[in-house]
Amino acid sequence: MKQLNNWQNAIFLTGALLMVIGAGGSLPGWSVAPYLFALGAIGFTSMQMLQRYEGPNFVIRRLRRIMLLSDVMFLVSALLMFANQGNALHLSHLAYLQYVYNKWVVTLLIAAILQLYTTHRISHELEKEAKKL
Repeated sequence: MKQLNNWQNAIFLTGALLMVIGAGGSLPGWSVAPYLFALGAIGFTSMQMLQRYEGPNFVIRRLRRIMLLSDVMFLVSALLMFANQGNALHLSHLAYLQYVYNKWVVTLLIAAILQLYTTHRISHELEKEAKKL
């Protein structure tokens, strides 16, 4: 895996911290929470997309694609957080409750689970690959 330099690593960690603060800040109803989460998601996912794997291991390539899917789901969660602030999409009240209201939590949970799984498995596969060399 391509390693990030110091600046990229700082953006990566700051983005992760902003995502946590933004998601947690939505519980008490902070109006700035979606902005913090979106800024963090953009920083986190963009730096994670810069980490490339150029080796021949098919398993790591598959896990990287799953990780990129979770990155997209983080960005979708950010969009749904913005849509959750009032009825910004001008839907009927029932449709808004059914399709938008707090659905960002579901996409965030799925993205976080995929992220945890792929991070653990990629590190395990990289260790196994290093032992073969």
